[in-house]
Amino acid sequence: MKKGLLITNGFVGENSFKKLWGSLLEAAQKRCMALTCAPHDTLLFDAASGKPLWNAGGVDFAILWDKDVRLGYQLQRLGIRVFNPPEAIEICDDKSLTHMALTGLPMPPTIIVPTTYKYVGYGDMSFVDKAVEYLGLPMIIKECRGSFGKQVYLVETAAQAKEMILAREATPMLMQRAMTESFGRDIRIYLVGGRVIAAMERRNDGDFRANIANGGSSAAYTPTAEEAELAVSAVQRLGLDFAGVDILQSDGGPLICEVNSNAHFHGMEQCTGADVAGAIMEHIITETEN
Repeated sequence: MKKGLLITNGFVGENSFKKLWGSLLEAAQKRCMALTCAPHDTLLFDAASGKPLWNAGGVDFAILWDKDVRLGYQLQRLGIRVFNPPEAIEICDDKSLTHMALTGLPMPPTIIVPTTYKYVGYGDMSFVDKAVEYLGLPMIIKECRGSFGKQVYLVETAAQAKEMILAREATPMLMQRAMTESFGRDIRIYLVGGRVIAAMERRNDGDFRANIANGGSSAAYTPTAEEAELAVSAVQRLGLDFAGVDILQSDGGPLICEVNSNAHFHGMEQCTGADVAGAIMEHIITETEN
C-alpha cells in the first residue's frame, strides 16, 4: 500500500480548503492508498543536517497542497516524490517567473516592474511612461503573488499606474497589456498528468476579472484544439503534475493568462462532473509505480 502525506497549510482553516483536502483523502481511500493529512507546521527539519524532526519512515510520496516550497525541497532531499514539485510551485507562485518560464508561448505583452527596496522608492518613475507607450491604456497591474483574482488592478492613466505602484513599494509586480476584448471572461482548463481533465468558461459581467471569487459564474466548456495544446504546453514547460491554466480568448487567438499549481477544483467538479481528485490520485499511483 502506498503511503503518502497530504501537506496542508497549518495556518489556513477556511472550509473551502478543508473540503478540497477531504476530497483528496477520500479519493486516496477509494484506491487503497494510505494518505494522511499533515499540516506543514508539524513537519519541521533541522536545515543544517537535513534531519526531519518527525517520523518520515515509509513515506512514498507527498502532495504539497501549499506553497511552502522550502518544505518541498527538504522532502525531496529525503527521496520523497513531491506532487507538484517545489520548483514548479515556486515558479507558479511568482507571476513574473511564470511569464519568463513560458517565454515563446502566446501571452499578453508583459513588463516586469523594476525592483526597488522599502523606503528607497522609484525616483522619477519614467519606466512607467515607457511601459504605457508599449502596452497602451488601460493597463493591468498585477502583484506577482496573489490568488482568486486578488492583487490584480486595472488602471486608466499613467498617473494611476504610478500611484498604484508607489503604494506597493518593494512589492514584486508586473504591468500587462489589457486584453479588453476578454474582460470579464476566461477559460480555466484543469490538467493532470499532461492531459486535459475538464474545462469551464468563467464570466463576470460586473468586473474585468472573471474569477468566481469576485462574483463570476461558470459553465462547462470544451476547449478548442489550440486552447488545449497551449495549456498542455504550459504545464509541460513548468513541470507540473496537475494545474489549472487560465486562457484568455483574444482577437489574435488564445493567450495564457496564468498557471495555478494549487488550483481549487471543487467548482470545476461541480460545473463539469469531472472527478479531478480521482484523476490526481490515479496520476500519483502511475508515477510512484515507475
